[in-house]
Amino acid sequence: MMGNAPFSIGVEEEYLLVDPKTRQLASDTTLQEGVIEQVQAEIDESIGFATPEFLKAQVEVGTAVCGSVADVHDKLLKLRSAVVRAARAHGLAPIAASTHPTANWQKLQHTDKERYNALANDLRGVAQRLVICGMHVHVGIGDNDSRIDLLNQVAYFLPHLLALSTSSPFWRGRNTGLMSYRIAVFDELPRTGLPEHFESWSEYERHLNVLTKAGVIEDGSKLWWDIRPHCKFPTLEMRIADVCTRLEDGIAVAAVYACLLSMLQRLRRKNQRWRTYANMLIMENRWRAQRYGLKRGLIDFGLGEIVDYDELLEEIIELTREDQERLGCVEQVAHARDIVKRGTSAHNQIAAYETALAAGRPEEDALEAVVDWLVQETVQGVPV
Repeated sequence: MMGNAPFSIGVEEEYLLVDPKTRQLASDTTLQEGVIEQVQAEIDESIGFATPEFLKAQVEVGTAVCGSVADVHDKLLKLRSAVVRAARAHGLAPIAASTHPTANWQKLQHTDKERYNALANDLRGVAQRLVICGMHVHVGIGDNDSRIDLLNQVAYFLPHLLALSTSSPFWRGRNTGLMSYRIAVFDELPRTGLPEHFESWSEYERHLNVLTKAGVIEDGSKLWWDIRPHCKFPTLEMRIADVCTRLEDGIAVAAVYACLLSMLQRLRRKNQRWRTYANMLIMENRWRAQRYGLKRGLIDFGLGEIVDYDELLEEIIELTREDQERLGCVEQVAHARDIVKRGTSAHNQIAAYETALAAGRPEEDALEAVVDWLVQETVQGVPV
């Protein structure tokens, strides 16, 4: 929560389970349950949870409600570590990437649970293509109207967060040329992309009620926007980010998001606000982040020109300096500079692929080198 209320934050990550020998997604569909059961036996609810996701070769983890970004780091570290150990015990390895370099969605099975069966039946071929993973960050905003106001304002920064997290350049054995192909896949679903602009919580509810009354959706959980008010908890859930291969990178993205909300809430208490731009303009930056990641910059709408991402990041760091100090995450936000220097997972996956090709390895081997890189980087800094 913001203002005078206690700060709260939580993070969810999704991982793909691969066979380290074949580098393919796990083909034994019973192993997912075994991995999750082992994680649940090791991690109690004070740390977080592990659950199945849409695919049988997929695991989702989420932290319990945390009172600081450092607390998120500690809990997520324990969760990722537990997943690595459980996967290894079943002859598998998790990768934190939003797509698998070579997976063929036509050959994969979804998890046999009521929720996922209904999703597969409703969305058909669109759902079948969901061989993707993401990272969701929840920040508590107790007041409903404040949550909607911040939803409208923080949308401006969503492309900046996507650019910092990209990890899905490959799809079905091809370099797509996009740093986040996950976004392209996810956008095939209904009710995705940027949220609408709402003047109040009541206006948001009126629009949502049209869909629920018509029986199109059950509740707000079927609004798959890049950011949304959570349907059960008083949080603003950021969903645009790819899952970061390195845990420290994901923590940096979460910290930047939390500080942006804190900054906007701070302005709001002074009767000030961030300018709200049309979705048409923000979507252009969203595309640039999806296509180029960190490399080609984003549009500064005030200047009317493209600005290098490192300059935009420095502006964000300066704007949120007071908030970083208040939330105790100066170091975590500063880590975003390291991501810019090193490149996101997507940029490094492409580098591993191109290095293997330059060494004369066939394309199939080059793609396997990407999987090997992902397996190694997913456990970077994670005790197992």
